[in-house]
Amino acid sequence: MAGRRMGQRGHAGVPPGFPSAGPAGSRQALWALGVLAAAAFLVLLFNSARPGPEHGAGQGDLLEAAPPSLLNQAMASVQDTPRSQLAARRSGLERNSLTEARLDAFKPLLGQAETRLIGIYQLISQGQHRQALEQAEGLVKDHPNFQLAHLVHGDLLSLQARPVRQLGDVPDTKALAASQQLATLREESRRRLLALTERPPAGSIPTQFLTLAPQSRHAIAIDASRSRLYLFENLNPTRAQPVPERQPALRLVGDFYISVGLSGIEKTVEGDKRTPLGVYYITSNLNPADLPDLYGVGALPINYPNPLDVQRGKTGSGIWLHGTPSDQFVRAPQASDGCVVLSNPDLQRLLRTVQIRTTPVVIAPELQWVQPEALSSDREQFEGVLEAWRRSRSEANLAELKGFYSSRFSNQGRDLAQWWPRVEGELRSSGPRELAIKDLSVLRWSDTEDTRVVTFGEVAAGQTRGVTKRQYWVRENDRWTIFFEGII
Repeated sequence: MAGRRMGQRGHAGVPPGFPSAGPAGSRQALWALGVLAAAAFLVLLFNSARPGPEHGAGQGDLLEAAPPSLLNQAMASVQDTPRSQLAARRSGLERNSLTEARLDAFKPLLGQAETRLIGIYQLISQGQHRQALEQAEGLVKDHPNFQLAHLVHGDLLSLQARPVRQLGDVPDTKALAASQQLATLREESRRRLLALTERPPAGSIPTQFLTLAPQSRHAIAIDASRSRLYLFENLNPTRAQPVPERQPALRLVGDFYISVGLSGIEKTVEGDKRTPLGVYYITSNLNPADLPDLYGVGALPINYPNPLDVQRGKTGSGIWLHGTPSDQFVRAPQASDGCVVLSNPDLQRLLRTVQIRTTPVVIAPELQWVQPEALSSDREQFEGVLEAWRRSRSEANLAELKGFYSSRFSNQGRDLAQWWPRVEGELRSSGPRELAIKDLSVLRWSDTEDTRVVTFGEVAAGQTRGVTKRQYWVRENDRWTIFFEGII
């Protein structure tokens, strides 16, 4: 079983030359070669968290001895402020300084190890280096494969023996010999920091979530540009309540660092080492006992390729959300064969939380965040079209109903001409009957086309149970048409 799964395309591979943090010797080498990356990360955090000059400089700050030129270089190489601010505005994110109150507010969303690392940063920014060292020692003891934690621990150990006169006291020869590793760690540091300084506004949601049925108790959205996975709890009313709310009510309950494909995103062909983009659903929860160590504590496959991917001729399979091998806490931002990779503790939280078949997974190059009411017009316009489809089907009006289906319709290799006789036979057999749409989810995907992934229960009047359908709609010539429909 495990052998068959390992043969599927999309699973994580260890980048060549990237050091493992398992054995003690490897951890020391990692600290010596990568401390500059941690220092660059710390520069930004301290600069955001500590009081500005008008409030008085921090006491005992590690950065006080750093030459201004080095500080400026670190700020320029990691933050890239103008581009970052533009990206934050485009995404609907709020750019915040890292005050203690703000950090405390979103610490519960993060993974436990990342939360502890932030606590160490706070202690350093306050000049409490001995306490920070104690916390760092505890973190690397509990997570001996957490590479960034070892980098920070190394800086703090140096401070106990001598002043740190520059950020990352590493011999130039070692830094040059590890330029690729340093660049990878710097990028991981940059993305982690952006996740702290550029936050979704309170109550905001990604634009893909137009409507979410109560059965979808959770939802996942992945922002590949920021290496983040956002986990939401669905607060929409349960089926027991008479009028379900169409406007999504999602509460952010998790915010995790992730890795994507070695070659980036937008998977098109098998073996391209890219992570797919689109709207997917978790299809199963694989038993970790059947998996090699490479996949960590478990795996959640998604339904790539979905019907839109198939329409576009995309190939490949075996795209999972999974963990890391035992000798690595996390992966570099781009390190898998196409899967989405989380740390094992973060994946365990997902495994305890999400449900198969009903949990949507949006993977986007960059998420756009809005308040739910901003989607009202799009939601109402599309639901008007869906209601017209329901009415035509209820009335068994075949001529009108067929107008809702695209000429590019396909279902398991059958085109519209091959599939339509089944619809005709079903409606002629049943005749007109009132059909209700229940437990509706509408997820939006817009790239070169505007599409909707629609899931609902279709229940005939007088019956308590029906079938669950999934449709894929596309906007063609200013009309919404269905290019896939099936029972799930």
